[in-house]
Amino acid sequence: MDGQLLLNSFLVGICGYFGAIESPWLFGMTGGFYIMGRPLIAGFFIGLIFGDVQTGVLCGLAVQAVFIANLSTGGATNSEITYAGYGGIGIAMATTKDPALAVTLSVLVGQTFGLIFYNTRMAAYSFWNARCDLAAKNGDIKGITFNHVVGPQITTFLLRVLPIMFLIYFGRNFVELLIANMPQLITNIISVLGGVLPALGIGMLMTIIIKEKIHLIFFLFGFAVIAFLNINMIGLVIFALLVSYLTYLSFGSSKNSNNIDSDYDEVI
Repeated sequence: MDGQLLLNSFLVGICGYFGAIESPWLFGMTGGFYIMGRPLIAGFFIGLIFGDVQTGVLCGLAVQAVFIANLSTGGATNSEITYAGYGGIGIAMATTKDPALAVTLSVLVGQTFGLIFYNTRMAAYSFWNARCDLAAKNGDIKGITFNHVVGPQITTFLLRVLPIMFLIYFGRNFVELLIANMPQLITNIISVLGGVLPALGIGMLMTIIIKEKIHLIFFLFGFAVIAFLNINMIGLVIFALLVSYLTYLSFGSSKNSNNIDSDYDEVI
């Protein structure tokens, strides 16, 4: 038994629990799901645990790009991002430390094991809800507290920490065995697909936020500035703010003045 890997896997599972949507310890969803639950933050903490923060952040960045446009409508989701981040990046950091492999594993984990345990959690919560309703009918304050707070958190802890821990600990040998016996052609295909998936995620995000074709000009202009002028991200953000403000002055003010004029004409 590899004690160090077991400890690392357990610590990654703990971080995955703090990043759960139900975890209340980091100001609820604010510090939990929306910060700890993001793959980029997951990569940082996993890199910290495995002693290679830079590689962890690179893996987290690649996985974050894939899930950047991931949406959950109501209680339905196509991939569980917390399991994907901590499970996929965790296995990658325990094996090859390759961002492309982290992307491939994260998609696989999020859409299979992640959804299985995500739905198991919701089924388990119905048990605690029924007990909480019964305690409320009987006026049992302690029963309400336990079934509303303590019981669900125990369930969340077990369904987050243990699957992620076992997935990393036992998944490492499985992934290493696959890589060792996989033809080079398949390995190359996985690497290529792992590199394409982040671009797909960014493309999905663009379809959500870009409402008019003219907005693509700003995107392509920013891409060209980064690619050919070697400006860092901070400089690009400042430049983008200036362009946005000038655009607002040129188009936004004219639209507002047109609306005011039309309102004035209607009053007259």
